[in-house]
Amino acid sequence: MGTYEEKLSILSEMIAFARVDHSMKRSEYEFLLKVASNLGVDKETFDGLLKHRSPKINLKTQAERIVQFHRLLLLMNVDREQHKSEVDTLYNIGLKMGLPPVAIGQVLEVMHRYPDNVIPPNVLIDIFKAHYN
Repeated sequence: MGTYEEKLSILSEMIAFARVDHSMKRSEYEFLLKVASNLGVDKETFDGLLKHRSPKINLKTQAERIVQFHRLLLLMNVDREQHKSEVDTLYNIGLKMGLPPVAIGQVLEVMHRYPDNVIPPNVLIDIFKAHYN
């Protein structure tokens, strides 16, 4: 998975998304810290990203963009609250990533069928696959 700079960019995007509703809840911080750890980014560096954003680096592959969209979807639902601004922002991020608008909309609709709105990765992938065939 990409360079260290790409990982910092991913985390910066997620931090910005967590703050769309003008706050970061403890559950969001803990989720982001786990993502950072999974990406090989230490807590000190992660905490630094809370103050200073890393430069944006566009993800190269469609698979990387879908994985990042899924991370953002999980982040949106980790606090078990959804604000219209979060849903709208996630939709727009997906568009900027080059993901199909119909697939994004379908994911945002289908997620409500699952406990805590956590759409399984295979379901998410199948939705995107259907729009690339």
